[in-house]
This record gives sequence, C-alpha cells and structure tokens, in this order.
Amino acid sequence: MPEPFRIGGAGAPAPVTGTRPAAAPGGTPGASFGDVLAGKLQQSKPVTFSGHALQRLERRGIAVDDQTLARLGGAVDRAAAKGSRSSVVLVDDNAFVVSVPNRTVITAVDREHMKEQVFTNIDSAVIA
Repeated sequence: MPEPFRIGGAGAPAPVTGTRPAAAPGGTPGASFGDVLAGKLQQSKPVTFSGHALQRLERRGIAVDDQTLARLGGAVDRAAAKGSRSSVVLVDDNAFVVSVPNRTVITAVDREHMKEQVFTNIDSAVIA
C-alpha cells in the first residue's frame, strides 16, 4: 500500500488513507444509503391521531380503515424521506394534516368541508 501524502503547505495534496469510511451507527460496512433508508422506513412507527383529529373524524363521519391507515402511513414515510415537517395528505376524498416528524395526524377534513378550508403552515402535500 502506498504511503499517504503528508499534509504540507499550500498546494499540498490531500491525505489518502486507503480505507473505507466507517459504517454509520446501526449500519453495516458497505451498506448502501438505499438499504439503510429502506430498513429505517420498515421500522417506522405507526401514524397516530391527536385528540383534535379524533374529534374531527367523529364529527365529520370520516372512517379510517386499515387500508386508509396503511396509505396514510406510506404517504407520511414518503414525506419524511423528502424532509417534510408538516404535510397535507390526500387519501380518497379526505385530507389529513400531519406532523411528519411526530407521525401524528393533527386534523382531518372531508370533501364537503375542504371547500371551506385553507391549509397553512405546511411544507408539502402528498397524494396517497
């Protein structure tokens, strides 16, 4: 193995170590970013609903079945992968405002009430 360059004055080449970078915490040496991300997404927490969101679901008659919950969770995963913090997730005829880092639905709106709504303080929208 060649000797690494020495750090010298101006114009000196950068040092070469000849070793691979250490694995990220929890990762394996040589694991690709995609593999690590896929593993983290599979370990993601379920989506929860705030008290306010539960009241809105009940008052507006919005049913959330397992399929809707799975689509909502997938949309939150995609928003998180893009760095979103607060997102409107559209699932069929309903809109859910979600705190992405907390994976918590803040409020829910059905089609009938969407016409009256203005969504503020969001940085993304996801169609699920």
